[in-house]
Amino acid sequence: MIKTAVIGYGLSARTFHLPFIQNQTELQLVAISSSQEQLRQDHPQLQHYLDGSELIANSDADLVVITSPNHSHFSLARQALLAGKDVLVEKPFVVTSQEGEELTALAARQQRVLAVYHNRRFDGDFLTLQHLLRTGQLGGIRYFESHFDRFRPTPRARWREQAGPGGGILYDLGPHLIDQALVLFGLPEAISARCRELRSGAEATDYFHLQLHYPDKEVVLHSSPFCAAPTLRFVLQGTLGSYHKSGLDPQEDALRAGELPGGPDWGLEPASHYGTVHSEQETRTLTTLAGNYQLFYQQLVQALQRRLPPPVSPADALQGIRLIELACRSHQKGRTLEVTR
Repeated sequence: MIKTAVIGYGLSARTFHLPFIQNQTELQLVAISSSQEQLRQDHPQLQHYLDGSELIANSDADLVVITSPNHSHFSLARQALLAGKDVLVEKPFVVTSQEGEELTALAARQQRVLAVYHNRRFDGDFLTLQHLLRTGQLGGIRYFESHFDRFRPTPRARWREQAGPGGGILYDLGPHLIDQALVLFGLPEAISARCRELRSGAEATDYFHLQLHYPDKEVVLHSSPFCAAPTLRFVLQGTLGSYHKSGLDPQEDALRAGELPGGPDWGLEPASHYGTVHSEQETRTLTTLAGNYQLFYQQLVQALQRRLPPPVSPADALQGIRLIELACRSHQKGRTLEVTR
């Protein structure tokens, strides 16, 4: 049994981690840190700590899951690794690539597993995209477009939208889109970016439009807070046809509604949300594969038990952080920047 502790008790912990930790028989939840009184009511049987540093110093957990604000990821992960614990960090991995490099080296020296929670590798529509690429149904891919748009025209008073390191939509939703693009196509040769504050009163980036340049294709990653229409999710265009998909994976809405993972219909989209494949010969609906965030935790458990690479390594996540940094510099300089390898 792997004793597991969670730092933070916000939306990320309650929605994206605790249901899967409690559903994974090899994991034993022993402690949570938070100043929220609700925590004691919801989990009276657990060890409670006011902050993450106290939890790391006093908990007997083997695995520490960090879901605290972005700017604290580095310091808490560093403390946990130095304490001899394995670590799972919610995305974004860290705020700067220098922090990521230091944590990666530290994990190697400590011989501990360090993983990053890019759960949207297990979205059903993304798994469907990977299937299309593996089977070659669209031929050689020449263009990919990925959106994570919302209709939130008014800023909210929360840390994710405040100015400062790790704030703004580029560090919130950007890691999802960048990680998926890197899984599909690897590192680009160059990047062009616009990262702006478009809402009145916005303190941090609330819009981004990134273009990743590859030798044989172009990739666009986009997020806007002004999308009131049904959301476009993916466009994949190749030499034999294209694939269009709208709507988001249903797992987040199910988790927010209090559903528990693992049922026979978990991660299944309604047929009305299926994407469409277009070619010269036909237009057909393509059933979206079932998504399953539990697979991340299943693979993490295997990595912990067998001391194998985790489902998302710090090296993978670090590539995404470097691209975020380059995107910010591209916007500031107003030009395309090369991506070093």
